[in-house]
Amino acid sequence: MRLLSYNIHKGIGGRDRRYQLERVIGVIEQENPDIICLHEVDRNVKRSRFNNQPKIFADYFNMPESLYQLNVKLKTGGYGNLILSRWSFLSQHQISLTNKWRKARGAQIVLIDSPEGPFQLVNFHLGLAEKERHWQINHLLTHRLFREGNDHPSLIVGDTNDWRNTLANGKFSEFEYQEVTSPPSRFRSFPAYMPVGTLDKAFIRGEIGIRQARLARSQLSRQASDHLPLVIDFHLNEHASEWIKKAGQ
Repeated sequence: MRLLSYNIHKGIGGRDRRYQLERVIGVIEQENPDIICLHEVDRNVKRSRFNNQPKIFADYFNMPESLYQLNVKLKTGGYGNLILSRWSFLSQHQISLTNKWRKARGAQIVLIDSPEGPFQLVNFHLGLAEKERHWQINHLLTHRLFREGNDHPSLIVGDTNDWRNTLANGKFSEFEYQEVTSPPSRFRSFPAYMPVGTLDKAFIRGEIGIRQARLARSQLSRQASDHLPLVIDFHLNEHASEWIKKAGQ
């Protein structure tokens, strides 16, 4: 199974600052993911021609499941997170990660009925301050709606803004999550045209076997957004055990 996590920067190029959503679509299409987790997705905003980006993505990729979370509200419209999935959601929740007066943030929590069994997926975009991010992770991992999925394997992805790479050894470690995007030097995703920061990350718990995790590096991905997409190939349950066993040989 393949998941792609991508901060699309509203479809605006990181260097040329041009709005060309077709570039983002092209980057995603090159990877052919089963699950798409996006951040900074505009809806009805002037800078992106008042496009309904969640609907454009849902229509183009024609996936059965689509869930949009509007976090930041503007004069007209706003932007937030989007999940598209080839497989059905057994449950879906959206929670606030907004800390006091800071910019509105949120997390999407879905239980996906994959061909290899159900697993919990979280898609989020964290804040700019380190203390804020640690509060957000604690709030997420202790939230009752998140804990509903504790009996299932769990995969958490998104734009963490974790410049100093401190999240993995904080609450994630306490709750027995492993970081997929390690070492940080292999997963520098921002800015896309000359990456120095490992901001787009993934964490797992339970019977999830990672076959491969990488950044989608291409000429198009360096132009389409200010982030590079994170691509994760993985298996569940007995399939995960097979890959873990092979990796240890």
